[in-house]
Amino acid sequence: MLTNPVGKIGKFVSIIAVAMMVLAGLSACTQASNNNNANGTSTQNQPPIKIGASLPLTGDFGNDGKAVQQGYQLWADAVNKGGGLLGRQVQLDILNDNSDAKQVSVDYQKLISVDKVDLVLGSMGPDTTVAGLVTSARYNYAYVEGVGSTKLIFDTVAQNNLHDHFAVSLPVPKYMAGFVNYILSLPTAQRPKTVAYMGADDPFAGQQLEYAKAQFSSNGLQTVLDGTYPAETTDYTAYAQKIIQAKADVVVLGSSATTDCLAFIKYFKQQKYDPKAFIAANGPDQGSTFTNGIGGANYAEGVFVPNGDWSPALQSYQNDQMVNAYLAKYGGKAADISATVAEAYSVGQVLEQAVNNTHSIDNAKLITELHSGTYKTVQGPAKFADDGTNTLSVPYLWQWQQGQFIPVYPASSAKANPEFPKPTVW
Repeated sequence: MLTNPVGKIGKFVSIIAVAMMVLAGLSACTQASNNNNANGTSTQNQPPIKIGASLPLTGDFGNDGKAVQQGYQLWADAVNKGGGLLGRQVQLDILNDNSDAKQVSVDYQKLISVDKVDLVLGSMGPDTTVAGLVTSARYNYAYVEGVGSTKLIFDTVAQNNLHDHFAVSLPVPKYMAGFVNYILSLPTAQRPKTVAYMGADDPFAGQQLEYAKAQFSSNGLQTVLDGTYPAETTDYTAYAQKIIQAKADVVVLGSSATTDCLAFIKYFKQQKYDPKAFIAANGPDQGSTFTNGIGGANYAEGVFVPNGDWSPALQSYQNDQMVNAYLAKYGGKAADISATVAEAYSVGQVLEQAVNNTHSIDNAKLITELHSGTYKTVQGPAKFADDGTNTLSVPYLWQWQQGQFIPVYPASSAKANPEFPKPTVW
C-alpha cells in the first residue's frame, strides 16, 4: 500500500501547532506570574507612585534645599533602578517654596489635593518643616523629614497631638552635644576658659547655641559674648568685629546657612584671627561649596562642625551606593558631598522600607508601621519615639583636617584625634 506523504506532513504540522500553543500558554502564565506583586495584583503598566515635596530651591536656604533635592532624587533613581516601589516606578513632584513657610503650606496642599501624590517627603528649615507637617497632617499623610528637627517642630507635634511626624536625623538642639562633650572631656588645665556666642536669629542655629551655652556655663566656662544678628543680615562685619574684640578661647557661631558662615570666616582670615576652637552650626558641612568659598581647604583646617553620624566613608546601609551614584550624577569628590544630601537620602530609605514592610502605600498603615519599626539608613539606624524623635541617633563631632571632613569624636567613631588648639592658618 502506498503511503500518503501529504497526510503525514499535515499531521506533523498539527503537532507543531499544538506544541506552540502549549508553550505560548506556559509563557503567558510565567509572564503573568512575573508581573504580579506581593499582593497578587498586576504591576504591569501601572502608573508610577507619585511622591511630593516642597523645598527651598531659591531664597535664604536655596543651597541646602538643592542638596535635599539631590538626596531625594538619588534615592528615587536607586529605587527605580531596582524595580521601583511595589513594582511601580517612583515619580518625584518637587515644588519650589523660595524659603517661604506660607508657600510651603500652599505647596503641600496642592501636592495632596490637586496633584494627588501618593506620599510626601519633608521640607527643610525650621518654619518650613513645621508648615509642611501641619498641612500634611490635615490629610493624614505620613511626614518623614531629615533636615528640620528643631524644638519648634517637636513642640508643634506635642501641642497639636500629631502622630504622623518622623525625624530621621539627630534633633537639632543636640547637634552641639558632641562638641560640648569633647571640650568638657579635656583635662582642666587644657580646657578653654572663655566662650563667645554669635548666632542668627534662627531657630535651627539658636537652639544649638542655647544648648552649648547652658552646658558650658554650668561647667565653669565664662561667656564673654552672647550676640545675635537678624536672619536677613547681608553685612556681617560689625558682628565679626565683636567676636574678635571678645578675645574668647572658643567661638561658637550659630550660622543659619553657608552664606553667613563664609562671611565670618573670610573676615577672620582678613584680620588674621584664630581662636583656640571654632565651630559653626551651618556651612562647613557643605563640602567644596564651603572650602572654595573661603579660598581653599587649607583655610578650613581645624574648623569644627556639629553633625549627625554621616560621612562618605561611613560603613552604613547603602552608603557606598549613594556616594557612587552622587559622583556619577553630579561629579566632584566624595569629600564635597553635603551631609544634607545624606539626610535627605535617609528620608527616602525609611519611607521605602516602611512601604515594603506593609506592602502598601496607604498612609494610615505607614504611620502605624513607622511608629513600631527600626530602619537602616546611610546615617545609621532609626527608630521613632511618639513625637517622631529618632531615639537611635548619636551626636558626633566633625572637623576639617588636611582637606578632609572627618569625624573626630567620640573616639569609638573617630578617624583622627581632634585638633585642639586650632592650627594657625592665616
